[in-house]
Amino acid sequence: MQHTRHPLSKSLHSPRRQQSYGTFDDSSMSLKQKTIRGLSWAFIDRFANQISQFIFGIILARLLSPAEYGLIGMLAIFFEVADTFVMAGFSEALIRKTDPSEKDYSTVFLVNVVTGIFFYAILCALAPGISWFFNEQQLTPIIWVMGSTIIISALSMVAKIPLTKHMNFKALATISVGANIISGAVAIVLAFKGWGVWSLVWRNVIYAISSTALVFLFSRPKFGLQFSRESFREIFGFGSKLLVSRLFLEFYNNLYYLLIGKFFSARELGLYTRANGYKDMFSRTLHNVIQSVSFPALSEIKNDDARLKNAYRKLVQSTTYLTAILMFGLAACSDNFILGLIGPKWADAIPYLQLLSIVGIFYPLHYINLNILVIKGHSGTHLKVEFLTKIIAVPALLTGYFFGIIPMIICMLFTWILDYLVTSSTSGRLIDYPVKEQILDILPSFLFAIVLGAVVWLAGAAMHFHPLAELLIQVTLGFLFTVTVSNSFRIKPFLEIKEIVLQKFMKKPALSN
Repeated sequence: MQHTRHPLSKSLHSPRRQQSYGTFDDSSMSLKQKTIRGLSWAFIDRFANQISQFIFGIILARLLSPAEYGLIGMLAIFFEVADTFVMAGFSEALIRKTDPSEKDYSTVFLVNVVTGIFFYAILCALAPGISWFFNEQQLTPIIWVMGSTIIISALSMVAKIPLTKHMNFKALATISVGANIISGAVAIVLAFKGWGVWSLVWRNVIYAISSTALVFLFSRPKFGLQFSRESFREIFGFGSKLLVSRLFLEFYNNLYYLLIGKFFSARELGLYTRANGYKDMFSRTLHNVIQSVSFPALSEIKNDDARLKNAYRKLVQSTTYLTAILMFGLAACSDNFILGLIGPKWADAIPYLQLLSIVGIFYPLHYINLNILVIKGHSGTHLKVEFLTKIIAVPALLTGYFFGIIPMIICMLFTWILDYLVTSSTSGRLIDYPVKEQILDILPSFLFAIVLGAVVWLAGAAMHFHPLAELLIQVTLGFLFTVTVSNSFRIKPFLEIKEIVLQKFMKKPALSN
């Protein structure tokens, strides 16, 4: 569990006039040009980030045991809930606001920092009780040290908002990749020296420190330390509903860690944590890339329903195409993925990864649909939908308690499908994009991905080489199959993505929207 929440400066000076945030002039760029530019740098950011995390993760997984990963997994729910309170939906509120003032930024900064300190103190006080709950006494000092990331990250949340609002993803890419490399390198050195689980703890802390420092280097915020009740009421009025819905989300997502950590062993939780982490490496990363670019882009056209629907429809089709291909491909080669990269001691994680990969297809779809509710200003509906979808998930948790982890993941899959149907029908009513139409739009991508997964799996079953060699062949085959078939049959999402790549890297002129 790596905390990547947004950090702020120690020396904030009150300016006499409104500051201009961000580092590039986008006044002459069309929405399409800005989106393509943002997508390009966001993909570079996530790709470089995931490559570095992936490499560091492989090395650490070979040096550490599943049980040591399980100790960090036990704390996931506590840190994610604390981080959610610190964020409180303020980032989306400021991004969505047309012209936020210095008082808006300053007010949110002060609230974030005070909330971060408050929750760090609570976690420190609860640490002995958490250790007793899991029967793992070493969790107490881990919480005391790793809890500092809540305060550190709270410092940079507001400073990061202008970079996102102005779609300066080049700076954001440099920040995240730089922090990842620094923290990963230190963690590997500590793991080689026998620090065990503490190498993972310090990786989180050093990441928070590095990313905060880099955020200030690029953003250089200069608003004053002033609190405005008017700004707080306006922003919190919108953000509070997002806060509650996010709490449902984070509590639900991490309740599985709590359940496995309490009723199963630290080793089982470590296996689940690694499998879920690899699933998230593709599913959540793709969602985060698209979310970071699409939210500010779609917010610009929120009052033009016809244009919003057209842009959103393309977004859903492209997201489904990419996610389904990646996740079915990962499920098909998961045995070689685990055995070839992190070794046989993690072999029991293979069935977890196979099932979680399919679950991961619906994560981006669910939250892209929820985005429409936020963009259109229906944060109250957003809260109701999140509450309903989390109630639906209760059977999956009960299944895990009574029948084990694999039946729990199977039930999790069905709950995510239901979640998607609920959110797509709700958001569709706002922009005249009914769920039936959306399903027809994404069905071809699902069918194509299933065929791709079958081809990749059959190729792996027919080979008898080293797992790493088989994995390389499967990935190469899957890529060639995807590009060749998609291009030959003129699959629409593929052509959209191809256009974006050509416009960015081949300098093909972009059309204005």
